Amino acid sequence: MRIKSKLPDTGISIFAVMSALAVKHNAINLSQGFPDFNCDDELLDLFNKYLREGKNQYAPMPGIPSIRERISEKIEKLYGKNYSPDDEITITAGATQALYTAITSIIHKDDEAILFEPAYDSYAPAILSNGGKPVFIPLLAPEFTYDWDRVKDAITARTKLIIINSPHNPTGSVISYNDIQILEEITQDKNIFVISDEVYEHIIFDNLEHFSVSKFPKLSERSFVISSFGKTYHATGWKVGYCAAPKHLSDEVRKIHQFVTFAVNTPAQFAYADYMKDESKYLTLNNFYQEKRDLMIQYLSGSKFRLTPAKGTYFQLLDYSNISDMNDMEFSLHLTKEKGVAVIPLSPFCKDGSNEKLIRICFAKRDEVLQDAAEKLKQL
Repeated sequence: MRIKSKLPDTGISIFAVMSALAVKHNAINLSQGFPDFNCDDELLDLFNKYLREGKNQYAPMPGIPSIRERISEKIEKLYGKNYSPDDEITITAGATQALYTAITSIIHKDDEAILFEPAYDSYAPAILSNGGKPVFIPLLAPEFTYDWDRVKDAITARTKLIIINSPHNPTGSVISYNDIQILEEITQDKNIFVISDEVYEHIIFDNLEHFSVSKFPKLSERSFVISSFGKTYHATGWKVGYCAAPKHLSDEVRKIHQFVTFAVNTPAQFAYADYMKDESKYLTLNNFYQEKRDLMIQYLSGSKFRLTPAKGTYFQLLDYSNISDMNDMEFSLHLTKEKGVAVIPLSPFCKDGSNEKLIRICFAKRDEVLQDAAEKLKQL
């Protein structure tokens, strides 16, 4: 028997590949984007409390009311947009499930979706598996800014979706106020939806502002805003995210969501709902990670790598063009196997595998781990 693959050209995620190699070669893992330190003891105590209280059965399909209320309050305070906790916020099994569900709810056969590359690797497969066509538009290096004229030229009668991601994985760039205004103008009076991947919304540096699409009334009416508790609270393994969207869009998300996962980690939802009452837990996150970014840059001082400091996320791009002529995949394998530091090549984030001699490292690690990794990298 043979199965006709919906994703014939898709292999194993580069994150899984590099993390496996890190284990095999006992390398410092700066590849996959997760912290190597635990989440707050207070959050762990809350999780344990609700485990002990018996909050271990199915949660309501859209999420428990209290966590949806906390999310609604947070978005309104930060961005001035009121999403109904009852009808417009859906708790998901991580942001990746939210992305897949939102894409599935709107993409039909032969619909086109505009992606900006380097693009997070789950976007295109979700579009393809729903019969859609990804349309790739490169961000403009070295700042990885948007070429809106090219976006306008790419829009056709089949364009149904534009996906943006800010702060941006893997480049660490952030979208500007002017960019959002242009996106709002481009989509106005068109049947084009927007997915805004904002999982790093609280990890933004140098006093820059995160411009959520929820802050822009005309744009928010056609947009799905997706974020993640795992990135914010150092608990990626709990897999809790959410999608905020107007009721007419949330209704469609929930139709798909109920048959993809139905319910999400119940004790984690209760724990997060309590934990979110203290705003400082997420409003100080930018300072925490900016210190780590600056520390990693300091540790790499004197190396042959070139870099532009990331403006957000907990990732930093490194330009190795002064070190090697190897392509980025070869260079990443070399670092992992021979130098003991696992990183992520940038080419898997691009359709054509373009290689600009860039690799991505994750600095959500303990300070001593960052120092050890930097010492190894400085030997190149």
